[in-house]
Amino acid sequence: MELLKIGRINGNNSFEIDKEYKDALMGIDEFSHLIVVWWADHVDNPDLRKIMSSEKPYKNGPDSIGILATRSPLRPNPICISIIDVKSIDFDLGIIYTSYIDAENGTPILDIKPYYPCTDLVKEYKLPKWCDGLPNCIEDSADYDWSNFFNF
Repeated sequence: MELLKIGRINGNNSFEIDKEYKDALMGIDEFSHLIVVWWADHVDNPDLRKIMSSEKPYKNGPDSIGILATRSPLRPNPICISIIDVKSIDFDLGIIYTSYIDAENGTPILDIKPYYPCTDLVKEYKLPKWCDGLPNCIEDSADYDWSNFFNF
């Protein structure tokens, strides 16, 4: 089965839905946040898909960590997710505007899902000690200095 792409990330914190999928946006403007599923095509090649661990990707993290314990786009299937806030939607052009998305310009979008607190918000969670200091919410992530967290 071929992977279906429904749109792409544009510059300036927006993404465009292909014209044949624009009707699927009906009602999405009622949600303040969306989950965007995207394909990290910039790092998709057979050699990178074989990487199973990473050497110290996080400044305060362990010296080596399994790739599935990271949010790295380098993975067996470079599928990534981002939760975004919806600033506005141009239904005629099929463009959703947000304040921040952590994907490269031109990145293919695989799917969009509405954010539901009843299934997407975790009240009690556990993170490793090396994650101390991360922002507590998506709204604070856009202004967070990620260079203090990652080693790249």
